[in-house]
Formats: sequence, C-alpha cells, structure tokens
Amino acid sequence: MKSIFIYFQMNLLADKSQFSAKVSSVLNKNVKEFGKQFLFDGREDTCWNSDQGSPQTILISFQKPHAKIGQLQIQFQGGFVGTQCHVIVNNDKKVDFFPEDTNKLQTFPIELTDINQLKITFGGSTDFFGRITVYQLNLFE
Repeated sequence: MKSIFIYFQMNLLADKSQFSAKVSSVLNKNVKEFGKQFLFDGREDTCWNSDQGSPQTILISFQKPHAKIGQLQIQFQGGFVGTQCHVIVNNDKKVDFFPEDTNKLQTFPIELTDINQLKITFGGSTDFFGRITVYQLNLFE
C-alpha cells in the first residue's frame, strides 16, 4: 500500500491574532479603503496603498517568535511595485529580494530563523511618485 503525503503550507499571516502590523503610510490617510488590514484579508479586490514618497515599509511583529520563515509571497499592482526591496529580521539580518513590475503573485525564497519582528522595506517604486500597492502578503515556513 502506498502512502501519500500532502504538504500544506500554513500562511503565518492567516491568523491575525498572532501578529500586529504597521505600515509607513496610507494613501490620503484613507485607512478605510486602503489600510494595512487589506494586506491580510485574502481578497483580490482590496489592497494596501501607500502614500507618496520613499521608502515605504511594512512592519510585522509576532506575538510568539517563529522558528523559521522560508518564503515571502507578495502581489503588487503593476506600475506600483516596490524596488530596492529588502527584509530586516529583528533589526539585524537583511535579505534583499527583487520583484518584477507585474500584477502576478510573486514568491521569494528567504531563509530566516528566530523571527520576532520582520520589516519589509521598499526603497523605491516603479511609480513616479513612490506609491506602493500590495494586494496580498503571505509568509510561509
């Protein structure tokens, strides 16, 4: 008899009670339509939209430390994509990632351990005014 193993990755940002989030800005301070809560709602028709200027950041603070994070998934709106991107873990380790200017969900391998806090920094943007638009943000072990 053959055994079949199904490997299911759990999005570490699926349970909103396990972390808190801060963003550097929200477009026109319109939190109701473009706030950070839309990064984690799993819907395709909502998004976080930053205001003008660079850099822009997303800060995730976990309630309990995570032993490992192996993947970052992010979906931008084309034309409003972060450039000069990196993740800083616990105000210490820096890992660069390089998104394409596209609407597709993009996956970046990142090998992080003992994570209490994760800061995603977008040093620039493909938008002339420096705005960033993110529809989805996921982290996996």
